[in-house]
Amino acid sequence: MARPNDTIIRTADICDDHRDARVCELQFRDFAAREHFHGEVVTFATFEDNKGVRDLIAQGGAGKVLVVDGRGSMRRALCGGNIADEAFRHGWEGVVFNGAIRDSHEFAGLDFGVKALGATAMPPRQNGLGRINEPLVFGGIAVNPGDYLYADRDAVILLDGPAHG
Repeated sequence: MARPNDTIIRTADICDDHRDARVCELQFRDFAAREHFHGEVVTFATFEDNKGVRDLIAQGGAGKVLVVDGRGSMRRALCGGNIADEAFRHGWEGVVFNGAIRDSHEFAGLDFGVKALGATAMPPRQNGLGRINEPLVFGGIAVNPGDYLYADRDAVILLDGPAHG
């Protein structure tokens, strides 16, 4: 499935031109086939619980990146291969997890971006603790719904709007 944002836009180039770019201090790992992606931010705030993520993903994500703040917990995964596949099929450009994923082997063939702090085997809780479109703060930056996220091997950066035409 071709993505609307297939163009590679390097975070270093954006930072050269936009000194106001917010650079996340966390060092994410890439888990899917695409190491570069960009799009409008949709946020999900939670802690070791991903109830609601599937419903959010099903709304469609063409031109969008889902940013899930799991407060950096590595105890429970916030996403497995099935949810990642659904995000891919619903057109999301990528997903960034401030937390862990699981079943990482199932992500490898998906041609979109998945960044996370790492992987674990434990499933998420399903208590419904998640909140959609909340402002987030992690990795030394603010992440707001509607921001524009650029990600590649070097970094995850945010701007108030798109940096490209």
